[in-house]
Amino acid sequence: MSELESKVEGLLVKDHVLVSDKEMQHSLEQKGFGETMKKKFFLKPFESLYLLYVDKLKLLRGKYEMDFDSMMTECMKTDPDSFTKFLIYRDLRTKGYVAKDGFGFGSDFRVYERGQFGEKGAKYVVFGMTEGRREKIGLLQKQIEEITTMGKEPVLAVIERRGEVIYYKVSKIQFHQNKDQPGFSSIES
Repeated sequence: MSELESKVEGLLVKDHVLVSDKEMQHSLEQKGFGETMKKKFFLKPFESLYLLYVDKLKLLRGKYEMDFDSMMTECMKTDPDSFTKFLIYRDLRTKGYVAKDGFGFGSDFRVYERGQFGEKGAKYVVFGMTEGRREKIGLLQKQIEEITTMGKEPVLAVIERRGEVIYYKVSKIQFHQNKDQPGFSSIES
């Protein structure tokens, strides 16, 4: 991964990573990583996990260096969907997309067209589901409607049991109640 020239140094603050070096902050921002909160630059948990995974982050907690597994354990304490978010984020980044925190639909990201981060708004909202996990169709329908209302394209990212991510573009669908119509007869048993 050649996105970042040198390794980022960060300090764990709760489940976010504080980056103090101004040049590194600028470099990260240009590549679509992190955000400024209360005049300090932080990486989100999924960004930190990704950078640890690709060996571009030296993460300290006090004087101790943390690895991917210890950071994942830390993230899971505050967000049980951390692994799902990481898998989707890693997959999107690997495919050349910039992904930022979503709008609160669970494991969701605002995703920018390749090469358009910083120039145009996000085109897609990608939200994740893990294969085999039960979800209510009404909730899914509501999320799709809200994303469409925002002018974004909803994309469902399904994480297979092997960790592979498969994407489905989703559109609004309406089911009409079946009613007896003239010319058609219903079959009763």
